[in-house]
Amino acid sequence: MKLFAVAALLTLTAAPALAQTAPAAPVAPTPPAATTPGAAKLSIDSPIEALVADPAAKAVLEGVIPGLPAHPAYDQFKAMSLTQVQPYSGGAVTDEMIKKITDGLAAIK
Repeated sequence: MKLFAVAALLTLTAAPALAQTAPAAPVAPTPPAATTPGAAKLSIDSPIEALVADPAAKAVLEGVIPGLPAHPAYDQFKAMSLTQVQPYSGGAVTDEMIKKITDGLAAIK
């Protein structure tokens, strides 16, 4: 019985020691992404709020989908891209609209 108790005690005390790992090496912080409009090439895969923040891209959006930033659910979908929103739009965002916006964004210099 003593042997069983000693074996159980050793098992219980060794398990936490084996579960410990060395502390993870500190990770260098990543630099923040550029936030200036036009810093990166905008596309239909960019977040909608990034398109609205850029005056030229906003003009393209407003030309195809008037009043998009004033939509009642804008805060819910502004972090999504147009390609992500399209399936949930119930047909309000068509392939033709996506093509027009793509062409308009490509024309921005």
